[in-house]
Amino acid sequence: MPVNILAQTIDQLSREKGIDPEIVIAALEDAMVVAARKYYKAGEDLRAEFDRKTGHLSVYAVKKVVEPVADPLTEITLEEAKRLNPAVEVGGEVHIPKPTDVLGRIAAQTAKQVIFQKVREAERDIICAEYSGRVGELVNCVVKRQEGPETIVELGRYEARMPKREQSRLEAYHIGDRIRVVIKEVDRAAKGPQVVVSRADPALVQRLFEMEVPEIYDGTVQIKAIAREAGERTKIAVLSKDRDVDAVGACVGMKGMRVQSIIRELRGEKIDIIEWNEDAVSFATNALSPAKVSRVTVVDPQARHLEVVVEDSQLSLAIGRKGQNVRLASKLLDWHIDIKSEEEKRQEVEAQMAGMMPEGARAPLTELAGIGAKTKEKLIAQGISTVEELAAMTPEQLTAIAGIGEKMVQKIAAAVKQHFEPEAAPAVEGSVATAEAEALTDDGQPEAAGVEATSPETPTAEPEEEQETAEAEVAEQTADLNPQKVE
Repeated sequence: MPVNILAQTIDQLSREKGIDPEIVIAALEDAMVVAARKYYKAGEDLRAEFDRKTGHLSVYAVKKVVEPVADPLTEITLEEAKRLNPAVEVGGEVHIPKPTDVLGRIAAQTAKQVIFQKVREAERDIICAEYSGRVGELVNCVVKRQEGPETIVELGRYEARMPKREQSRLEAYHIGDRIRVVIKEVDRAAKGPQVVVSRADPALVQRLFEMEVPEIYDGTVQIKAIAREAGERTKIAVLSKDRDVDAVGACVGMKGMRVQSIIRELRGEKIDIIEWNEDAVSFATNALSPAKVSRVTVVDPQARHLEVVVEDSQLSLAIGRKGQNVRLASKLLDWHIDIKSEEEKRQEVEAQMAGMMPEGARAPLTELAGIGAKTKEKLIAQGISTVEELAAMTPEQLTAIAGIGEKMVQKIAAAVKQHFEPEAAPAVEGSVATAEAEALTDDGQPEAAGVEATSPETPTAEPEEEQETAEAEVAEQTADLNPQKVE
């Protein structure tokens, strides 16, 4: 190969790959040594040297001058060495030229593979050095081609790959599209492009907000946490260092212009901007928006476990579609969150209270003082056999039973409270007198005289409650005796 063509080829290759020409020359010398060893098949110490002035590439065998010679392949006598180099002495080295024009096609192909391998390794080193310090940076690139599920993009002089897991679900990429991505990592061991870029990483949202919101760029507003499910929804927690600057309002912008620009870049992905708070309870309340939270309880601060209670109507909104809202809130807080409705929490408390009491220790409903025998019969007919079961019922469930009105519900509640907290309730004698006041005679009339005889000093039940009970029972008896008239 003429000198000028070889030098031009080295220079062109180094410019295309962005490699130092010395690296290309070293690769060329190594390739010639490999080719010569493959051709000569000897154990000589072969070396190659490229003359940068003349452009000549030579291969020679190196032998050490010794007396006497133990290994003819690597050693030479002084007399033979003097013929090649008169100035050499014992202990020196002589270079014996080897012809390169005899190297065949196979040796040349081997040299070509070695050159490509050396150049590829040098290129990988350059890419690693250039992009390893740029992880998390927002860059523009052009879609070049598709390789299976991966998208190959052109990133300046080099190529980068975007795996399927780093792509947004809402986006489809076509050759020639210009997109914004963040550099996720540099994989030196990858067979293809080493640089991995992403459109699904939370860092993309952070960089877009830094570009759109000047307050974030100058540090007045800080992004404290981001939780993202690419293509679906993103939650971002922000904090303002200046009391006069509203962190959420700065990110939203006038008429939502700033956040709408980011949403368009993300192809319609929903973004929730919330205010960050050091208190986990307050932060959790904000993070579960748009749902309204009733209360938040720290279950285990060491395990970072929270319990959130919401209204029954807000439960589905707090959980979100397929659990997305609570899942993102949990990532944002870095706490485990359990969401329960008011009804679920009430049932859980009742179950815990019932579990604390042995089965045999439960009081039968017949032992409850403060309500009449007829009322107890109605409750037992509905399957309520213990005072604990009665205490677990809601006012709505009680009023649904025939013959029990609102006044009777209040009376039942007082009796139940007296049963569990006798010290906070009236005297027992008064309750007995009230119970006797409700008792009916065989002909269906209240035994008013019996009250005076049993406990003349104890106040009787309120007239309104007696009237309500009596009217309800008379109505039932009338309905049984003359159903047609009632209809």
